[in-house]
Amino acid sequence: MRGALVGPALALSWLTVLPVRGPHRVDRAAAARAIASAPLVGLLLGLLVGGTLWLSIAASLSAILAGFLAVGALALATRGMHVDGLADTADGLGCYGPPERAREVMKSGGAGPFGVAAIVVVFALQATGFGALADRHAWWSVVLAAVVGRVCVVLACRRGFDAAPESGFGALVAGTQPSYTVAIWGVVALGLSIFAVDDRWWQGPLVVAAALAFTEAAVRHCSRRFGGINGDVLGAVVEVTTALAVVGLLIGG
Repeated sequence: MRGALVGPALALSWLTVLPVRGPHRVDRAAAARAIASAPLVGLLLGLLVGGTLWLSIAASLSAILAGFLAVGALALATRGMHVDGLADTADGLGCYGPPERAREVMKSGGAGPFGVAAIVVVFALQATGFGALADRHAWWSVVLAAVVGRVCVVLACRRGFDAAPESGFGALVAGTQPSYTVAIWGVVALGLSIFAVDDRWWQGPLVVAAALAFTEAAVRHCSRRFGGINGDVLGAVVEVTTALAVVGLLIGG
């Protein structure tokens, strides 16, 4: 596989159910390219969400039902891996004890009360929010929210955030993104967001900046709480920042 295609192919194989084959050998260099390509996957998933919403509205379904169908389609397209990460991260943050205990709770395999609550709240925000955006025909805002969630993953994997002990995926991707990659995607997201909200060009960039600031603070806290980051933290970042972007883009409409 040619070098230029390694990142996007591996990102698609990791982050979607598409039958795309990545490289035979995955090292940190290949993982770094995949994470750097995550916003491109976000664009594809955003188009999926937008298409699901459009078809649902065209079929005269209610906006809220359309939103839940879109969130369901997104979960299916990503194998639900981010949902699992959200639940595990919430349970880890909600438990008492040292980082070792928190990581043990995260690896337990089941969803505890904090995890269930996190899934319900975040999914409700995404579903009702996507439905409301579709009701306004704010299709670019729908796509942008999915992209923002993956741009925030690039930030979460920046150099300076180390992997938690015994974290397979985290050890592969944590700290792989140089500052310029984070900056490039941040600028791209800010530029694209200018067109997200009619008559208020500044609202989209403000939402993107808030999502990035939240990611920085949240990943710092998780890194202290868990002794580093892992794949669960990255999944939680995707789900929460997507929900925050959706809510932010709806404010004042």
